[in-house]
Amino acid sequence: MSFPVLAATFANNILPILLLGGAGFALGKHLHIEARSLGRVVFYVFSPVLIFDLLRQNRLDLNEALGVMSLTVCLVLTMGLLTFLLGKLFKLERSSLIAILITTMFANTGNYGLPLVSFAFGEKALSYAGIYFVTTTFLFYTLGVLIASLGHMNFKEALLGLFKIPTMYAVLLAVIVNSFEIQIPAPVARAAELAAGGTIPMMLILLGVELTRVEFSGSWRAMQLSVGLRLLVTPLLALAFTALFDIQSFARQGSVTQASMPSMVSSTVLATEYQLDSRLVTAIIFISTLLSPLTLTPLLVYLGR
Repeated sequence: MSFPVLAATFANNILPILLLGGAGFALGKHLHIEARSLGRVVFYVFSPVLIFDLLRQNRLDLNEALGVMSLTVCLVLTMGLLTFLLGKLFKLERSSLIAILITTMFANTGNYGLPLVSFAFGEKALSYAGIYFVTTTFLFYTLGVLIASLGHMNFKEALLGLFKIPTMYAVLLAVIVNSFEIQIPAPVARAAELAAGGTIPMMLILLGVELTRVEFSGSWRAMQLSVGLRLLVTPLLALAFTALFDIQSFARQGSVTQASMPSMVSSTVLATEYQLDSRLVTAIIFISTLLSPLTLTPLLVYLGR
């Protein structure tokens, strides 16, 4: 990979994300925009509309879509097991171990991953990236909650919480519309396209706003372990799993890129809710996001060949 190719890939695909994210960071710092309210707008309106619009307009191959879902589940579980074993080997404290399990298993496939796939590979790959995002969201609000709670929350409550995730309904609705070839009324279709077009900028501004809450932790060993696994090991495992599941072309580009994202910003919610090491979680999110262009740039060049 030559330097001009890497520089062009960074400038065309990652730099726009950093610029909008930086604008969100500046707004959060100086205007004190509340990330929670902005996040709810993205979570309940823009994100599900984007997923619905993508799946409605791009009819995915069912086998490839199921392959991406299977890859996502296997990858998250594998990274969880690997993180747990290494955490035990390094004799991390329980709170630190749980914190890095959350930050290593779950990537920022929403307000970072979706825009990056869109810029780098286009709408077709973005549809498969949307499947990866929905699967990750499902796992985060079930397995992630279970890991974070470790017994002091009724898991039934976590399962019931899944019915509050609007992207699940967006996928179901898109499947029904495509399966029965239902014609969406023009005003509704145009409204969906309009909202979908604004989702990615909103996600990037939200990413910047959320990063203003970072606090650095003294658990350097745990932080280095989580960041290293998320940015270096996960992409290699994702490439291996795509070969194992015979995932090719746009599905491979979308799923591998999503798998290689830095840690999920929503991990801070679980850290706060379940009294984990929240400073460690926010530090991992910030550092992994800051360093991610160094690993994502060559990966994008490789996947684009």
